Amino acid sequence: MTPSVSRKTAKVVGIPIDPLDMDRTIAHIAEQVEARRKGYICLIGVHGIMEAQRNPALAQIYARAELMVPDGMPTVWVGRWQGFHEMKRVAGPDLMLEVFRRDEFRGATHFLYGGRQGVAEDLRERLTKRFPWVRIVGTYTPPYRDLNLDEEDALAARLQELKPDFMWVGISTPKQERFMMRFLSRLESTLMFGVGAAFDFHTGRIKDAPEWVKRAGLQWLHRLVQDPRNLLWRYLRNNSAFLLHITLQLTGLREYPPTVVDHRFDPRFGARPQPVGKQ
Repeated sequence: MTPSVSRKTAKVVGIPIDPLDMDRTIAHIAEQVEARRKGYICLIGVHGIMEAQRNPALAQIYARAELMVPDGMPTVWVGRWQGFHEMKRVAGPDLMLEVFRRDEFRGATHFLYGGRQGVAEDLRERLTKRFPWVRIVGTYTPPYRDLNLDEEDALAARLQELKPDFMWVGISTPKQERFMMRFLSRLESTLMFGVGAAFDFHTGRIKDAPEWVKRAGLQWLHRLVQDPRNLLWRYLRNNSAFLLHITLQLTGLREYPPTVVDHRFDPRFGARPQPVGKQ
């Protein structure tokens, strides 16, 4: 699927983002589950947009997503400026809870992938207490490095046996997007979701921000106060770069063509295949 071609999207520094709110996002997910359409869903904010500016492979992964959900108020503001007045922020942690809560997904099975040691198991316990009807069929805590071939094969075999409907990937951008693209053909799941820090939010390891802070687009500051050591450089780098690029886009001083699928590019490995004989 190529969102930039198949339907109208907001364009944020070249990244097509679906003009969604929570209800429309849930409706799309329900449609994909009913059709058993395999794919992955990305929730994108400033961090992901700027990473894609630096990394063509990530931009290609986004172009192949089933949905590009606006997880960040700056993406919503730009979309509304472009005429998509119905756009609202759909945060990864909120979407995760909404899927677990909704009646239309009560028969679905789930797999949790991500978090530090013990986090996924803690999350499973908390979710099953809150939603007793939920069927979480497995968890996996990946190492900080990429999986080696043996680990990939073992995970694929486990997923082929369990066949979860939903796989929740709670690692960081761009690692979670690369994981979903790389394993899409191997994992026996219908939909994968890249939800970032949702595992830590729902297990209390990260405190959620008040609603007014979220509406003001200041949740990044709320998180920075909690973890300045790990987030300060990321926010300085990405927020300042985003302000520059979005100013150039909105003033018309620079064009940012929307990313479309380049079939010569294999985003699973981060590069275009080299012609035979070329070193």
